[in-house]
Amino acid sequence: MKHVAYFGDGEKTFALTMPMIAELERKTGVGIGALYQRVALTLQFHVGDVIEIIRLGLIGGGTSPTEAQSLIDAYTPEQPLIPLAMLAVDILNARWNEPNGEGQDEEPAATGELAAAIKAAYADVSDV
Repeated sequence: MKHVAYFGDGEKTFALTMPMIAELERKTGVGIGALYQRVALTLQFHVGDVIEIIRLGLIGGGTSPTEAQSLIDAYTPEQPLIPLAMLAVDILNARWNEPNGEGQDEEPAATGELAAAIKAAYADVSDV
């Protein structure tokens, strides 16, 4: 249920615990299933969806709410949307697809992880 990734000034742990999911639903106005679909599957998300997933994932992963907000304020305003969206998808996938954190080190094709496929595609585009 946890996802570890570099964000801001270092490696952070993200987790969407049940209280964080409830808050995410409240903040975004949709249920977790609809949010997962629009962020991870259809990529028809609002920027606020992505920011809230990251912020609440930080809090669920053990970062204080104040520190999580500071990280969001410092590191998201000028960040390109693709890396932020990929992080949000990874956080959702950790909760949605990998309840025990299994599969974190497998190849994207083995896990079917959309974020990994997007990362691979983005890497191919940025090499051009």
